[in-house]
Amino acid sequence: MAHCVQSVQEFVQDSFVPMVAVLCSKEAERVTRKNNLNFAELLRPFSRLTSEGHIRDPNNQMQVVKNLRICVNNVVKSPSPSSAALSPSQRRLLNEVVLSCQQQEGAAASVMTTGDYQLSLSLTTPWFEAYRENFLMSMPASDHEFLNHYLACLLVVSSTEAVPVEEFLKLSQEQHRIQHSGEYTNPKWFIPNTLKYHVLLHDMSEGDEQRAEAVYEDMKQRYGSQGCYLLKLNSRTFSADHEEQIPDPWSQYLHKQNPYNQDQFEDPATTASPAENSVSAAEPFSSFPTEKDGESSTLESHPLQLDTTSSSGGHHTVSAAETDVKKGSRDPETHGTCLTLNDHDHIRQFIQEFTFRGLLPHIEKNIRQLNDQLVSRKGLSRSLFTATKKWFGGGKVPEKGIIEPKSTCGLLYPPEAPELQIRKLADLCFLVQHYELAYSCYHTAKKDFLSDQAMLYAAGALEMAAVSAFLQGGSSRPYPAHYMDTAIQTYRDGCKNMVLAERCAFLSAEILKSQGKYSEAATLLIKMTSEDSDLRSALLLEQAGHCFINMRNPMVRKFAFHMILAGHRFGKAGQKRHALRCYCQAMQVYKERGWSLAEDHINFTIGRQSFTLRQPENAVTAFRQILVNDSRQTATQQDAFLREYLFVYKSSMGANEGCLPQLPLPCIHSSATRVYFGHEPRLAEGEKQAATHVSLDQEYDQNSSAMWCNLEKQLAASANRGIVPVNFQPTQCCLNNQTDNLRHPLAVVQEPIIVEVTFRNPLKVPLALSNLSLLWRFSADGTTEKTDADNETVTNEETSALGTTQKDDVVTTEIIKEFHLGPEETKPARLRLLPHRTGQLNIVGVMYNLAAASSGEVDPSSEGQQTSESIVVLGKQDLKIRGPRLNLTKEDKMLVRHGPDRRLDPIITPPMPLMEVFFLQFPTALLCGEIRKAYVEFCNVSAVPVRALRVASTHPDFFTFGSQTSAENSSSLKPLSATVQPGSVASEMYVPVEDFRQPASVMEIPIDGVLQPGESKQLPLWLRGPDNEGVHEINFLFYYESPEKGLKMSYRVLRHTVFICASRSLSVQASVCHSSVPPHHCQNEKGSGGALVFVDVENINTNEGGVREFHIVQVSSSSQHWRLHKYINPDKDKDCKLGSRERAKLCFTATRCKPHQEKYTFADLNLTGERIVSTFTPRADFFMNCCRTLGSQEVDAPSSRTSSMGKNQGSSPSNDVDDLSNIAKKCNELDLKIIVMWKAFVVEDNKQLILEGQLHVALQAIGKEASSLALKEEAQEMVLLKFKSELPPPVALPSAELSQLIKTSLHYPETYTHPFFQNSLCLVPVTLTLSNCCLAHVDVVIDLRHKFTSSEAQEVHNSFAWVGQTQYKLQLKPREVLCLTLQACFLQAGVYNLNTPQVFAKPANQTAMCETRQQTASPALIIINNA
Repeated sequence: MAHCVQSVQEFVQDSFVPMVAVLCSKEAERVTRKNNLNFAELLRPFSRLTSEGHIRDPNNQMQVVKNLRICVNNVVKSPSPSSAALSPSQRRLLNEVVLSCQQQEGAAASVMTTGDYQLSLSLTTPWFEAYRENFLMSMPASDHEFLNHYLACLLVVSSTEAVPVEEFLKLSQEQHRIQHSGEYTNPKWFIPNTLKYHVLLHDMSEGDEQRAEAVYEDMKQRYGSQGCYLLKLNSRTFSADHEEQIPDPWSQYLHKQNPYNQDQFEDPATTASPAENSVSAAEPFSSFPTEKDGESSTLESHPLQLDTTSSSGGHHTVSAAETDVKKGSRDPETHGTCLTLNDHDHIRQFIQEFTFRGLLPHIEKNIRQLNDQLVSRKGLSRSLFTATKKWFGGGKVPEKGIIEPKSTCGLLYPPEAPELQIRKLADLCFLVQHYELAYSCYHTAKKDFLSDQAMLYAAGALEMAAVSAFLQGGSSRPYPAHYMDTAIQTYRDGCKNMVLAERCAFLSAEILKSQGKYSEAATLLIKMTSEDSDLRSALLLEQAGHCFINMRNPMVRKFAFHMILAGHRFGKAGQKRHALRCYCQAMQVYKERGWSLAEDHINFTIGRQSFTLRQPENAVTAFRQILVNDSRQTATQQDAFLREYLFVYKSSMGANEGCLPQLPLPCIHSSATRVYFGHEPRLAEGEKQAATHVSLDQEYDQNSSAMWCNLEKQLAASANRGIVPVNFQPTQCCLNNQTDNLRHPLAVVQEPIIVEVTFRNPLKVPLALSNLSLLWRFSADGTTEKTDADNETVTNEETSALGTTQKDDVVTTEIIKEFHLGPEETKPARLRLLPHRTGQLNIVGVMYNLAAASSGEVDPSSEGQQTSESIVVLGKQDLKIRGPRLNLTKEDKMLVRHGPDRRLDPIITPPMPLMEVFFLQFPTALLCGEIRKAYVEFCNVSAVPVRALRVASTHPDFFTFGSQTSAENSSSLKPLSATVQPGSVASEMYVPVEDFRQPASVMEIPIDGVLQPGESKQLPLWLRGPDNEGVHEINFLFYYESPEKGLKMSYRVLRHTVFICASRSLSVQASVCHSSVPPHHCQNEKGSGGALVFVDVENINTNEGGVREFHIVQVSSSSQHWRLHKYINPDKDKDCKLGSRERAKLCFTATRCKPHQEKYTFADLNLTGERIVSTFTPRADFFMNCCRTLGSQEVDAPSSRTSSMGKNQGSSPSNDVDDLSNIAKKCNELDLKIIVMWKAFVVEDNKQLILEGQLHVALQAIGKEASSLALKEEAQEMVLLKFKSELPPPVALPSAELSQLIKTSLHYPETYTHPFFQNSLCLVPVTLTLSNCCLAHVDVVIDLRHKFTSSEAQEVHNSFAWVGQTQYKLQLKPREVLCLTLQACFLQAGVYNLNTPQVFAKPANQTAMCETRQQTASPALIIINNA
């Protein structure tokens, strides 16, 4: 239970006090009415004694009476017998008392922390104490106990009476008639000889004081000084004491109306049920079942049913309750206006005189008389006190077993029965705080009553015996709680008297609470709840909840559950404010704990009670919580919640004029908000294909974004003299939660801003949104010439809330008329803004009308038609996006900080050019290396000219532009001339080196000047299929600028992505070897060495795309050092045609070029008689782009390896190795690019088409094979991790390269005939040609001696030997050719291999180096015939 103002001892003592009746004459009543009080009310604030009293018990022992209070009431006569239940008027009084006692707003609350709960609770419950006090005062008097029977009667007469003594006699006779005539059952009197105390009331303002003193002296003679008193009142004179402020001690007592003055409440008009006063505010809550007025709820209904109309109480407000209480009081004016502080002391002194000299002696006398009567009747020699002390004293434990009742109430005793006399004695002793004797008497009476089966009397004796045992302070006797339990059960079940059971429960619960037995107290209180009184059940359930929370180990959830039950019963009793308070306290426990259904119930009830109490803000907040949380309610229940919320929200909108309130539905995923700047891509017309650019339909990809940023960097550097600008920021047309949003984005005036907001409907019922639009705030940047008023911040929220026109002159806001969300649906909405001024724009939220859809399925034909029954509310939701978490500094890492996200805060810039790009005849599939012509169209759709067009691509070798006036506008690749004989000497052309050094990834678009507003230009676009088969993603980034400089946005870009499916065509593999023909045999080379180029071409197309066959049209070469010279074709009449999986091997002679610095030599060798100039667009462009790609992959690799090797070695070995590498490299260096041009004959739709293309092969060195197909990268081998550094490896000499310093060749007759029978030795002359392939002096050693490594070779060469000089040491100059004449000697006929000379060489300047054996040519076979 909650903490009380009184201690438990004070509460129990004040529950049972001596009762005193009052009979006043009319004149005395008039005197007291001057103070707006009757005589009983006048005495009430002073009814507690401030000093101790004393009485003597039957053993003549002095007993101290402390803090005694008496209860003085007017005599109210009633002929009808008292009922066991409270009357309707008394129930209404108790209801109003609780209603008028509310928790003060802002009152200090106790914060209690238990476990992970932190609760804010009220320490006291004054409404419960007020109810309990008024309930105890309103209890009717009963015959089985005497505690609330009158002990004395005050006879009050005014001194202004003509004969006061006669008035006293009349009043005494009236009291005697009331008590002894038998006409009245109420009031009830304690003993037949009631104490009559005579009070003479003297009005100091109008009476004669001397006469009053004389009358008082006469009274002393008649009634004795202990039986009368002179009370002087109304001493205040307004003329003299007008300014004096006299306290009003009656105000705190008179709000508790005297329950014994029942004449005020017996009017039938006032006994109607409070349910008739239900307020009309509950009418909108029609979506839930209600109960009939005045009809009690049944047990079948759930205790937590969401009721709307209470069964035992109405919807009262505090103001109404206070009005009713004021009506019950006799005068709303100030009390005691004629009394002074001295008069207050006179009244207080009168109470003490009456109690000490009249009441206590009267009680003491009756205690002795009753004790003597009981002793004499039982024939005992000793007094009852000593006997009971002997019988029940010591440490005897009270018996546990109590006889259960066998009847409802049992028999009735006559007034003079000995059992009742014992009960009277016990009650008198209890009233004067003689608890030991009282307990003994109650215990004795209890046994007598149980033996007679008088259960009502027995229950009363058990109740008071338990209370007396508790109030014995120093006694060793424990509190017999089972007495109370038996008494409550008997009252409730046996006697059907809930009033006595309720009083017993109040006493026992308070005693158990004082002993720390909160669990037992809670159990007792819960048992007392029933359906006959919602108010009592609510108060008891609330106190049980406080018991659970005040336990040593607080039971928080039990506390919350019982508070909900209490709130439910408070609501049924019409106590709406108390119900709201209980639900709010319970919400502290259930909130955000996973009890979603309980939260929904509590929030719903809080919302309804708050709305009934005219607290719309709290009601809206509560209903909002139901809708925001992820509810597990059924669809029907959620629909009811939504409609309730909309009604409450609609009712409270009047207080928010000019400001839109926040709506809870639907949920907005703020982080998923996407913003697109600019026009959406326009759909192409006819055969045109528009550039894809960026749209909200595309998914964001981090790798793709990095690729576009890299391309934009290249374009920006190209426009800025090859340097990336310092303030470079990549263009972001579409912002989301993965982009960089730390800076304000840039938007262009008169271009739309599209915001995609993702809505989620958390409910299982559909939602209907209408007039959906964005809320924004705009401030001008001040760059335009405007007044200060124009530069102020402008927003569309105020105009929207007030229903005025939109500010379309600043920003045009698009409105979506209808937007439906299905049950639990997530759906994006794209909202547009069109800015008309430059400045700062902030998009702050969305605004819309919210309504509940009529059904789960939205009929498309009914869109736009709002039913008259649906409630539509206008509100907004803010778009608040949290930026990324900061993780730069130490404080950022230790704390949780988030950076800004400015995707919704764009800066509006001045007009910029806007270009659209369209493609015509753009293919989707190509053969590898196929060349095809398409067209690209550039359109300026803005009012600003376009200049400086550029394009960057991830595949720069895929396309090239043609000019508008060039000759290659036709779709086919026509040869320049058809008169050249196939296989003739190659035609040569020269191209400057600068053409090969342009940046590969950026290309300027030749549009000739500026593209004016509204102008379009079309250019040829040559395409070449990728070299590798498969689907290729090719990205274009177009760049263009505005002629105006100094803008925040200096340029714009346009993206385009295409996918090309490349099919296999031809595979080209090429290799080069030194020519074995001696220089003097080559008439056109003039002493320079030649080479043979072998080109293997294979048709790897498996009839894909309807390809029938390929024709090799021309082979061209490009190099600064070498050129193709002649095509070696044995079958001169046969064309080079390749069917499926066929292969052709082409052989060409290559010679060194004439020394042309800074120029490339192009040599074209046609194979079909149609020469194609390889230096014209587009073939040259594709070849140059391919050369840059090949050069970056193959040429740069050796230099990087060499430089890294040189850094790791010492200085002198590094120089030697570099020299050797350079010498060896230059020996075999070739740098020859081969271009193979082909035609493919394709059958498509029964038509034959001719496709053309070209493939490229780069030959870097002699002896190395190259291919047009890129080799697949092999997986790198795993290398073991080494923790210890190793010694650097020794310098590895380039033996493979040094073995090709000298080229050798043998010249001899293929067949030689010799008569061996004439001469056994056959001598054949052989010429050995040595050619120095490098640009340095070379030392050469020639060894002709046979060195065999196997026995077979020895047998073959036994009959063959070189004669003459067998070793030569020579030195060859750079590029020198030397011929040696040798002789071979044969002993018999046969076939011999003459390629046995071993040639060793080394650079002449490498003295410390040994010679390296040179590679020799293929076997040189000679046939020796015998003549």
